[in-house]
Amino acid sequence: MNPGRLADLIVAVHVCYVAFVVVGLILILLGAWLRWAWVRNRWFRAAHLLAILIVAGEAVLDIPCPLTEWERQLREAAGEATSGETFVGRLLHGLIFYRLPTAVFTAAYVLFAAVTAATLWLVPPRYRSNPHGRHAGATPAPRKRHLS
Repeated sequence: MNPGRLADLIVAVHVCYVAFVVVGLILILLGAWLRWAWVRNRWFRAAHLLAILIVAGEAVLDIPCPLTEWERQLREAAGEATSGETFVGRLLHGLIFYRLPTAVFTAAYVLFAAVTAATLWLVPPRYRSNPHGRHAGATPAPRKRHLS
């Protein structure tokens, strides 16, 4: 596959990652208000928190984003500008890349991670302790008796 097209694919994955983090938090808060049970899914919540912690950690430790670096290398291999030479590349770049000081992004990522972590307390995930899926303390359904 053409390195430029692979770079577009990397940007698309990057956009999906950002959307998961941003839209995920919005849906958690909205879901708490609307009482959507799925926003309390522990696996979703763990993946969501991990996703923003990775971004915040990279920012604090001044580690370049691997997706951005991979895209840059592919664009250079394709002889394209690193900002996305194709229509898809330019479109997707416009969604997630902005020209602001690095400190602004670091502060935003850390704040976003803190808000996401706070939702674990505000909208706690549900953990099933009963293997049968019943709520703790629930009375089991009576068993039918068979006459033999």
